[in-house]
Amino acid sequence: SDEKLDLNDSKWEDIHVITGALKMFFRELPEPLFTYNHFNDFVNAIKQEPRQRVHAVKDLIKQLPKPNQDTMQVLFRHLKRVVENGEKNRMTYQSVAIVFGPTLLKPEKETGNIAVHTVYQNQIVELILLELNAIFGR
Repeated sequence: SDEKLDLNDSKWEDIHVITGALKMFFRELPEPLFTYNHFNDFVNAIKQEPRQRVHAVKDLIKQLPKPNQDTMQVLFRHLKRVVENGEKNRMTYQSVAIVFGPTLLKPEKETGNIAVHTVYQNQIVELILLELNAIFGR
């Protein structure tokens, strides 16, 4: 909403409140950041040979609407900083991917493959974090 927040207010001291709000924002979007119609394309991209995955994912991201691309770039750069501070926050590439994969990337209709989808969702997010500069540039 248009509410102005003061993040210095004591109610925001618990980092879990802020991270929960961030996840909730993305979870409650009318359509995921990785749009529904590209879900299977991203899954197929992560199934490719390791050398081809980065190029395939980068090309798919370029097909997303510009606001999605811009938001994705800012979010992933932030998440990369979170991982880079892993000695303090115990967050790894894999743990960030587990937390954000199913929130950012999901099929429009769940089939019986939820566990399989989760593996791919996590792998896609982890790949983008690991290859951030190759995908988004410097």
